[in-house]
Amino acid sequence: MTLHTVMPLEAVWQQQGETVSTSEVRVQGVLMEVKPMDFNRVQIVRLLDGPLDCYLKPAYAPGQIIQFVPSM
Repeated sequence: MTLHTVMPLEAVWQQQGETVSTSEVRVQGVLMEVKPMDFNRVQIVRLLDGPLDCYLKPAYAPGQIIQFVPSM
């Protein structure tokens, strides 16, 4: 495997050992990867799919905490 990156190798391999349970949810038409925090709060890890203007909205920035009520 060849890895081309500007990140220090310590930072690259440090993330490999961390196991964070994430899930994919769709909120208002935006598919995002989130990390559960509480019963109805999640933290945005990254955006996966959605309209291009949603990537510029501060409400959808990675690290933001949003209210999310799972539905079946």
